[in-house]
Amino acid sequence: MDLGTSQRAETSTGPVHVPGTLEEFDVPRNLLEELGLKILFMAGQMSVRELAGRMRVGFPVANELFQRLRKDQLCDATGMVGNVYQIAISSLGRARALDLLALNQYTGPVPVSLENYIQQVQAQSVHKFEVHPQDLTRAFANLVLDDKTLYQLGTAINSGNSIFLYGPTGTGKTTIAETLSRVFAEQRVWIPFAVEVDGQIITVYDPVIHKKVQENLRCEVDERWVLCQRPAVQVGGELTIEMLDLQFNPVTKFYAGPVQMKANSGVLIVDDFGRQRLRPEELLNRWVVPLDRRIDFLTLSGGKKIEIPFELVVVFATNLNPETLADEAFLRRLQTKIRIDAVSEEQFHEIFRRVCSRLELQYEAEIVGRLIHVLRTRLKQPLRACYPRDIVNQVCWAAKYEGKAPTFEAESMMRAVESYFLPVTTDDGN
Repeated sequence: MDLGTSQRAETSTGPVHVPGTLEEFDVPRNLLEELGLKILFMAGQMSVRELAGRMRVGFPVANELFQRLRKDQLCDATGMVGNVYQIAISSLGRARALDLLALNQYTGPVPVSLENYIQQVQAQSVHKFEVHPQDLTRAFANLVLDDKTLYQLGTAINSGNSIFLYGPTGTGKTTIAETLSRVFAEQRVWIPFAVEVDGQIITVYDPVIHKKVQENLRCEVDERWVLCQRPAVQVGGELTIEMLDLQFNPVTKFYAGPVQMKANSGVLIVDDFGRQRLRPEELLNRWVVPLDRRIDFLTLSGGKKIEIPFELVVVFATNLNPETLADEAFLRRLQTKIRIDAVSEEQFHEIFRRVCSRLELQYEAEIVGRLIHVLRTRLKQPLRACYPRDIVNQVCWAAKYEGKAPTFEAESMMRAVESYFLPVTTDDGN
């Protein structure tokens, strides 16, 4: 997918201030000292340069930290490689590190402050993302969509507001939502490894979710941040109300950010909305304020509330009636509602042609026409966008079972239809 040079090359303004001393950090100095000591305890022995790499700080900062720890007799120099000290924790430092690990086992990169995090997320807000018709045409070239739907999607992206995709099952809502997320992924944003709040640590960067990118930067940046594609998080039936708040680990004693925090600056897809483990009204009530004011409130284990940005596009996808899921007040907050319906005969033929081409099968328009007749007259089915792929898959599986190359012909197609669809029953159940 190519969104053009302007979109592809754009990277949000990064955290260009690089702390050169312990005093220049936006988090308390004792946090850096305690973190350095815990990392040294876990490693046993390491160089000052390795310590700098683990903490994502500059070498001068790590060297200053080492000098402070050595002065307090918490570590010792065991030798040098070139002009770089090799260091090891002392017995006094080991006892202190055990006490610290009992309170908090976080040993990752130095966190950023909550204030710093808020400023960066707002600077790279999805509100600043912009697409045009040619961008959407390229992005959705792999799908067969009408101009009206593309227009609605493009308008929704430029709004930076949440999107409600609804319609019958099998019409491509999830695929459209996933393609939308890839549109946003063309831009680069900065994600922190972790955030510090009142001595508590919240991890944010998740390598499973956040796709790190390599880019030649014109200036040095704070390495506590990772340059990534705009994130895309997808949740479905597994979503619970607990996943929308901070996840405190009672063993490690630090937090993981909730799904909406990890999706900040990007997209959160709520697939099969209405079929989650929490009731729809619970989710909607939880997000009334965030969707309206673009701020969210999270709760620390002691009960303290913290405010974080809600700078993301939430895409709801459902095959249920929207009026049964949300009241008028909430639907009003979802500025764009797009119905994804059954496709036309022309679109159905085009989807079939593309599926056959991808699987190296000969496309036969006459056979597809016969299938359309069977769907409408005998099976009473609309033309869903998923049918071409699913039916051709049935043909390929049957050919694999028979030990021969798949061919798309009337007989194999009808066998696939019989396997895929439930028979139509009469009023008496027969």
